Amino acid sequence: MRSLFSSPRTLLLGLLLSSATPVLAQVPLRPAATAPADTTHKYENPQGAPTGLKKPFLKSKVFKAVAIPAVLIGYGAYTFNGGGFYTNQDAQRDIHRLFASSTTRIADALIFVPYLELGAVELFGVESRNDRVNTLLIIAKGEAIMLGSTFLVKKVSHEERPDGSDNLSFPSGHTAQAFLAASIVHTEFRDKSQWYGVGAYAVATSVAGLRMIVNKHWQSDVVAGAGFGILSAHLAYLTHRNRWGRKSIGRDIGIMPTYYGNTPGLCFTWRPK
Repeated sequence: MRSLFSSPRTLLLGLLLSSATPVLAQVPLRPAATAPADTTHKYENPQGAPTGLKKPFLKSKVFKAVAIPAVLIGYGAYTFNGGGFYTNQDAQRDIHRLFASSTTRIADALIFVPYLELGAVELFGVESRNDRVNTLLIIAKGEAIMLGSTFLVKKVSHEERPDGSDNLSFPSGHTAQAFLAASIVHTEFRDKSQWYGVGAYAVATSVAGLRMIVNKHWQSDVVAGAGFGILSAHLAYLTHRNRWGRKSIGRDIGIMPTYYGNTPGLCFTWRPK
């Protein structure tokens, strides 16, 4: 009797099946490797909230903070030293048509009246936007920015006062101080009532007018001084780390006053992300 595997056809069939079986039965032990997830920015949005579109620059906080001060400082520079379509001399002549020259020092006290308003309103139980510690920190930073910037520009501009007493006319430090305080009052209480800010800005405007009446400043000085004061307040808020429980516009932004020789100034540092 012939063996089952002795037939050449049978042997050939067995070889074909044995070679095809591993190919047919091969199954991958694990699925194909996928690209690793990008974890570089995994902590930027831990709540998974949908991110909004980036606001245009004209609607950004930075633009809103610098727009009005830039216009005021720009006008002051435009009319500086007798320039512009409405010169300092024209403004000085017109203001003395309305008010006689005076030597009053009342503006020296009025510059701090907005701060007194800030304290008085809080004493009457009106809650400000920031707690007292953060408000004091913002005031201190705003004062440092305002004093450093105005005195630096005074030294550089070297403009003579209307009464000829010295060459530190541009910009007006009294006006800058008053508008800095008024801007802080407005920011702290604008959610409660706009009238707090209106009153503070009215006092600051009176300071600007008085400085012209007593022949200590030109119109360019007081307009630019208002711009420096408002800008100093806005920069203090924008760079404050504990601003209403939110991060500042730049955690790596720093502003500090400096003094080189006889010239005060500001040191601005920024480390981009």
